[in-house]
Amino acid sequence: MAMRTVIQGATVITLDAHNRIFTGDVVIEQGRIAAFDTPLAAGFNAATDEVIDGRGRVLLPGFVQTHVHLCQTLFRGAADDLALIDWLKQRVWPMEAAHTPESLHASAQLAIAELMRGGTTCALTMETVNHTDAVFEAAVDAGFRATIGKCMMDFGDDVPAALHEETDASLAESLRLLERWHGQADGRIRYCFAPRFAVSCTRGLLEKVAEAAQARGVLVHTHASENRDEIALVERLSGQRNIAYLNSVGLANARTVLAHCVWLDEAELDILQTTGTHVAHCPSSNLKLASGIAPVTEMLRRGISVSLGADGAPCNNRLDMFTEMRTAALLQKVQHGPRALPALAALRMATIDGARALGLQAEIGSIEIGKRADVQLINLNRLHTTPQPDPVSTLVYAATASDVETVLIDGRVVVSAGKLTTLNEAAVVEEADRQARAMYGKLPGCRSVDA
Repeated sequence: MAMRTVIQGATVITLDAHNRIFTGDVVIEQGRIAAFDTPLAAGFNAATDEVIDGRGRVLLPGFVQTHVHLCQTLFRGAADDLALIDWLKQRVWPMEAAHTPESLHASAQLAIAELMRGGTTCALTMETVNHTDAVFEAAVDAGFRATIGKCMMDFGDDVPAALHEETDASLAESLRLLERWHGQADGRIRYCFAPRFAVSCTRGLLEKVAEAAQARGVLVHTHASENRDEIALVERLSGQRNIAYLNSVGLANARTVLAHCVWLDEAELDILQTTGTHVAHCPSSNLKLASGIAPVTEMLRRGISVSLGADGAPCNNRLDMFTEMRTAALLQKVQHGPRALPALAALRMATIDGARALGLQAEIGSIEIGKRADVQLINLNRLHTTPQPDPVSTLVYAATASDVETVLIDGRVVVSAGKLTTLNEAAVVEEADRQARAMYGKLPGCRSVDA
């Protein structure tokens, strides 16, 4: 890595507390943002410093996705046109059960490649029950920033044998992974507890997760209130609605990120508000699975933390934050009027609000001196993004993932001129295809990738 990296002449959208936008230079040293507006003549050394030409480009923080399943990327296109519970039981769980360490690594690598190419520099991920070390290895090798959790499942009907765990064994494996991986790669890699959802976990497991997460100061990442049938199952099992039940076991707090939260009553909104629990909104997934439209406008009005995630490839089918920003904003407008969820609010949900949900707001999510240099440079000089009277509007409503030219994580260039630098894209695609074919061959009824 060069002594310094200078991004020269870009339009910088800081997403700081003042939402400052300026045109100038950003200097990166030792993986962190060292200065703004610094003239290159001031101490610039052409022999040792790397200069990235940002003229005519927009520089902004890397996207932070707060709900993704890297393990499911090989299932893209293989679980369409199903509602949540059928989607899980008929497709996703059998495919997750068929994973090997090799197929899981290929799935994670494919996802990370797509995420980085589209400007996502950090993700909160829930993996499958087994082989989670392979996901950590893929993230470390690619230079990606991730908080990763092993899925926990010790209860439920129609769960494949390979995914059904004993309570203590599930917790023990989670703790092993935490000890092995949390804080690796200079803090770029972290662990979280990831009980799948209340339908897949005993009360005892959820209570033990709450205790362990508090004792170790790590996040909990789970699903909640995504689908009406899911809520009915939780009520039948626990006698409570989803959020109230999670609160009763100690999992409604500022260390918890709940994916979806589509169907909430007033009492549940009150719980989220008073406990500081974070919500990961996944609009494309909610639409594709016909789950519904989350009450994002009401949550934001109450001060509830809401950020964005693409969810998994079999329920989206892309991992593109540009799509999620645009869709989130449009859905709220059609329900609550044209002023609901303006472009700036959607962009903050995709960056600094995501960082806050992960407890990383002091490190990433905005362009500020001292923060880690997780940034992206976007070319808006395109047909579909011209003219640009408001660059924030252009980013949210017009830009696409293919407009991302350069991505840095910890000051390291991971995408340059639209091409991956830490991964071989052709090799990633080839291995993903090979592993998908092998997996599908083991699953009767699953559509072949050759079909």
